[in-house]
Amino acid sequence: MKNTLSDRLNNLAPSATLAMSQRSGELKASGVDVINMSVGEPDFNTPDHIKEAGKKAIDDNWTRYSPVPGYPDIKKAIVEKLKKENNLEYTTDEVLVSNGAKQCVCNAVLALVNAGEEVIIPAPYWVSYPQMVKLAEGTPVYVEAKIEADFKITPAQLESVITPKTKLIILCSPSNPTGSVYSQEELEGLAEVIKKHDDLYVLADEIYEHINYVGKHASIASIPGMKERTIIINGVSKAYAMTGWRIGFMAGPQWIVKGCNKLQGQYTSGPCSMSQKAAVVAWNADQSCVEEMRKAFERRRDLIVKLAKEVPGLEVNVPQGAFYLFPKCSSYFGKSFGDRKINTSSDLAMYLLEEGHVATVGGDAFGSPECFRMSYATSDENIVEAISRIKAALAKLK
Repeated sequence: MKNTLSDRLNNLAPSATLAMSQRSGELKASGVDVINMSVGEPDFNTPDHIKEAGKKAIDDNWTRYSPVPGYPDIKKAIVEKLKKENNLEYTTDEVLVSNGAKQCVCNAVLALVNAGEEVIIPAPYWVSYPQMVKLAEGTPVYVEAKIEADFKITPAQLESVITPKTKLIILCSPSNPTGSVYSQEELEGLAEVIKKHDDLYVLADEIYEHINYVGKHASIASIPGMKERTIIINGVSKAYAMTGWRIGFMAGPQWIVKGCNKLQGQYTSGPCSMSQKAAVVAWNADQSCVEEMRKAFERRRDLIVKLAKEVPGLEVNVPQGAFYLFPKCSSYFGKSFGDRKINTSSDLAMYLLEEGHVATVGGDAFGSPECFRMSYATSDENIVEAISRIKAALAKLK
């Protein structure tokens, strides 16, 4: 009997971030003191008032199958959030709630992209974007954004890669893995290019909206002429430290949302019932917990940037959002320690894990092989110790 997986699955790459986190966990289990900076997850606990809402939902017997697109109250809360925070008018029929923002992204790609159609993905990118496009039998088209440009693409770069086959562009702001944030003016420049092309849509991944160090978040959907061709993706995971609750949403044109509802109905059905009730409270209650966490991330950003700039051979920019640092490390390529030679950023990440006992992720997985990603969603003490270990490990490379 042949053990043969489908071509569809064989064409997918495993998640590099999850793989590095697993390797880190294995070392920890064997007794090694590893500082894990590989996973994009807030280290805070879910705020108590949100946890209480989840407990109450269980006690109130919100424990049955939920409607595929989400309960009416959570969709209403999302509509109100978009109005209040983003000045965007949506109806509940233009909102779909899913099992995390990750499912929302995949839903949108599968609903819109046909075999052979192209999806523009600025690089560096989140590791799953290209794999989702491949799952839809589409073609990822990469646009390189360099560290000198704060990892942001220009309208001219965007225009240069649009073809008659282009169906979608994926924008992530604030960005995973770089922490870059597009300003309103920068988004307007990109929008002018997009609006010149019929049937070109934008997937705006805004999951890091509230972890922002430059002021108010800018959404490309707010630009005149863009709302009808934009699918906003967001959720509660990052802003409210609710990663395990698995609640994300999309807001977009009703025909797209309706299509994603049809898709979701066939392979997961509705999201977790009690998680939805907790998310309603997250959006509707006092938002001071969000600001407290944002301030902590900003302090950590300042700390890790200062320390990383003191490490010889690393080129560091200042991220404006999210909780990642994405330094350029190519000055170490070709160097060795013992019989270990560093040829790529993935080699360097594995070296830092096994020699320095700090888990990071090589930039190869993010489409930027000259860099590597560190998550500073950890304590100040861990940041100080991690950079000290990285500095010592890199100093051994000759």
